[in-house]
Amino acid sequence: MVATVAANCAIGVDLGGTKMLVGVVDESLGVLHRVQHSTDDVDATELLGRLGEMVDEALEAAPGEVCGVGFGVAGILDSKTGLIAASPHLPLVGVPFEALMGERLGVPVAVDNDGNTSMLAEWLHGAAKGASDAVMLTVGTGIGGGIVANGGLVRGSSGGGAEFGHMVVEQDGEQCSCGGYGHFEWYASGDAIGRAGQRALDANPGSALAEAAPEGREVTGALVTELAHDGDAASIEVIVEVGRRLGQGMVSIANIFNPQLIVVGGGAIAAGDLLLAPAREVVERDALASLGTNLSVVPAEFGADAGVIGGAVLAFEQLAQR
Repeated sequence: MVATVAANCAIGVDLGGTKMLVGVVDESLGVLHRVQHSTDDVDATELLGRLGEMVDEALEAAPGEVCGVGFGVAGILDSKTGLIAASPHLPLVGVPFEALMGERLGVPVAVDNDGNTSMLAEWLHGAAKGASDAVMLTVGTGIGGGIVANGGLVRGSSGGGAEFGHMVVEQDGEQCSCGGYGHFEWYASGDAIGRAGQRALDANPGSALAEAAPEGREVTGALVTELAHDGDAASIEVIVEVGRRLGQGMVSIANIFNPQLIVVGGGAIAAGDLLLAPAREVVERDALASLGTNLSVVPAEFGADAGVIGGAVLAFEQLAQR
């Protein structure tokens, strides 16, 4: 539970690569009201306008006083300029996001990277509570992250730390959406599950995955996960292979940061241990002695709501006492 404050609600915003989710969150971190829309095929003006309308709806739905709005944004926020410096999945590069949203909404706002807000929620109130050293991976459209080291959240010199999704894991690998090559998120994200599912469909014409294709369903990570839980062998193998690739990235994280635990959130965590068990096996096998065997790999306690709750925690922490 968050510290007692005058306002008893905050608005949390999870602005991700394919969807934006806005929620009214109370002091017990319960999500009382949700609004969700896609971020596909919109420009910056449309995105900001739609987001403003969603937050307006949430403010109207709040049952009590709201301390402010906390945004977790899938992008690098330059703390020195106030601009979004990079955002491979959103049309927001160069946008003074906090200033624009504060003016548009007329309420206090706080903004951070979405991986940082998810890490904040899990560290203060969730799966990493009490840890002095932890890493968060948000596995969805891409891979975001957050770092707690020596009992503090690490943002880097200008606010762009923990972009784990853009670690190079394959020299001369496939091109990432950011323009680089061989990046972690290309091989181990929710979108990676969808791409691997398409390849599995082509190679296994008798699978449930192939049977779903004529129905006009896009091969997405969510579809592959659904079929894997239903027992489709081809889909299970896709999840397991992506889990191994996820584990390979975790090995580097373990060797560099020596965290007590890695918390995995984002939409791909719906695959559960189908994804995490092979990741754990790779970490235990390949990380340096004691760094892997003493490391826990756990799902986010707040699940798919980690981003919204993280935004609300950011608001409670930064705005409630103003």
